[in-house]
Order: sequence, then C-alpha cells, then structure tokens
Amino acid sequence: MEKDLPVGLSRSFLHRANQVFFFVGGFGVASWAPLVPLLKERLGIAEDVLGLLLLCIGVGSLVSMPFAGVLAGRFGCRRVIAVDSLVFAALLVALATVDSIGLAVPTLLLFGAAMGVIDVAINIHAVRVEQLLKKRVMSGMHALWSVGGFMGAGLFGVWMAAGLTPLGATVCSAGIIVLLVIAFARFLLAGRSASEGKVLAVPRGIVAFVAAVAGISFLVEGAVMDWSGVFLTEVRAMDMSMAGTGFAVFSAAMLLMRLLGDAIVNFLGARRVVLFGSVIAIAGFLLVIFSTDAPLVFSGFFAIGFGCSNIVPIFFSLMGKQKDMPINAAVAAVSTCGYLGVLMGPAAIGFIAHGTSLLASFALLASLLFVQLLIGMHVFRKVV
Repeated sequence: MEKDLPVGLSRSFLHRANQVFFFVGGFGVASWAPLVPLLKERLGIAEDVLGLLLLCIGVGSLVSMPFAGVLAGRFGCRRVIAVDSLVFAALLVALATVDSIGLAVPTLLLFGAAMGVIDVAINIHAVRVEQLLKKRVMSGMHALWSVGGFMGAGLFGVWMAAGLTPLGATVCSAGIIVLLVIAFARFLLAGRSASEGKVLAVPRGIVAFVAAVAGISFLVEGAVMDWSGVFLTEVRAMDMSMAGTGFAVFSAAMLLMRLLGDAIVNFLGARRVVLFGSVIAIAGFLLVIFSTDAPLVFSGFFAIGFGCSNIVPIFFSLMGKQKDMPINAAVAAVSTCGYLGVLMGPAAIGFIAHGTSLLASFALLASLLFVQLLIGMHVFRKVV
C-alpha cells in the first residue's frame, strides 16, 4: 500500500484528505435537503408523489452500493471518489432545475447512486488509511460527514438570506465540492485491486454479523431522526417548536463523540467502547420512554447519540482485520445493510406504533441495541 502513497505526501495529510471527502458527502446531502420543498413546488405535486420521488434516492443508493466496492477495486479509490464527487455536484445543480417528473425520476435515481458510491468508496479508503497509519481514525472520518451536513444546510440558508436564488445557492454549494475535489483528490490513495471479490457484494462469514450491527445501528438512527419529533409532540405533548430538539440533541452528541471517538477508543479499547456505548444508549431509551420531565427526555436522546456514536466506525475499522471477504466487498456489503436499516427503520416503527404505541416502538429499539451488543461481542471474539 505504501506504493500507492503520492510521492512526498505525509501520512497525516493523507488522513486529512480522506476527511475532506467525508465532509463532501455530508455537505452534498445537506445541500439537497433544502431543495426538497422547492422541487415539490416546481413540479406542483402532492406529498404522496413527492414521497415516491424521494424513494428514488434510496433505490439508487441500494442499487449502486453493492457494486461500489468493485469500482474502487478496478479504478482505484482516488479516481472513483473524485469522479463520483464531481457527478454528485453536477446532479445537485440538476435537481435545482428539473421541471418535470420525467426528468426528476432519473435525476434522483442517479443522485442516490452517486450518494451510495461515495459512501462506500470513502469508507473503503478510510479502512486502507487506518491500515497504513496503523492507528484508529475512523470515528473522526465519520464526524466530518456530520460537520459537512451542518455546514451544507447552514451555508445554503446564508446564501439565500444574502439574496441568491435557490439555483444560485445550489451552484455555490456545488462549486465548493468541485474546489475541494480539485484541491484534495490528488492526495488520495490510487491503488487498484481488480481481483478482489465478486461484482455483487453479499455479506458472508463474520462480515454478515458486522452487517447486522450496521443495519441495527442505522435503523436506530433513522428512527430517531424521523420519529423523535412525533414522540415529543404527541406522546410527551410538547409544543411543535420543540419537535426538532430531540434529534438536534441526538445529533450533537453523535458529532461530539465522533470527534473525540478515536482518542476514546485508543484509551479504552474498541470492545469497551461498544459495550459501554450500547449500555448508555439503552439507558437513554429507557429515560425517553419512562421520563415525562423534558430535561430528562432530552438527556435520554443525548445518551442515545452518545452511546451509538462510535459503534459503526469501530466495526468499519474491523473490516481491515477480517479474512472472510476482501476489504472492498466487505465495506460495500456492510454499507448496503446499514442503508437498508435507514430505509426500513422509520417505516417499521410506523407500522409497530400503529399496531401498539410509539412507546412500544421505542422499547423495541432499545431491545435491538441489546441484540446489537450481543452480535458485536461475538464479532470481537472472532476478529480481535
């Protein structure tokens, strides 16, 4: 892998370059979010049609993710990440201009596919960077995705407040992505590994267990994102102005702990962080479920984010140590299962809540975290 390192480039700068592209992923996704209501207005569609259109993003990602590993193997992470980031930026601008459903559907499918490829490719690259650096950096990488999300959403609002049109604000966002590609893509690892695995990444061996961990973790995150507001306003009878506070507190805890995560994992060890983190997250759900006092409820959401924050980065790091699948295929398979959790979680919670209650749904999430802990301990026994 040393031969893939650009001449004269320090390993620490390679680390920073990889962080930049995690930032790009989060920044691009967040820059799309403000365009959703504008797309609805431009196309003159109702909520049900919009929901089907948004599903195209998920379909595009699910289709592309299992194949992203072989692309990185055949063309190298550097080329895949750079080209995909530029395509991502171009599609972002296209989504600010499409004026018919006939154009929106393929554009959203391609946008989701680009999103899926960059997600997998940057995680493959991060695993290889960890192998090269011989230290943990994965939590910090994932933190930069969140930083990109905060900045993407924030800057869009700033540009709109400054008088730019939605298209102008989107062009500015896309321009930042292009500039970052030009400045940093050259510093990524370029090595190819065309012989690695099959085209379709299907988890097997210990990777199947890691994929289950990722699926549960992302399912919980997606459920908190989509249902915390409903829980606060309907179950806890809080004012609508507080609807987003639960997810905001959860996200802040996730970001804080991922920024600190690599140092914490190095100090405590990965196994302890997963164990303590899972217990803290379960305790957080119990606070949310059984507390009626607002500060305790919000403390519960903070504990969930605090506990869950470093579990997925830790298990992505383990993909560099397992021998059941090539790294590219393993990361692609785990990423796909994680994304399935994001897509399935909110819908599953809705069905369960309809048949029982939202409190029962949140109790199920706490139970799934316990199952995740058991699976995680099994993975540690087999891999570490």
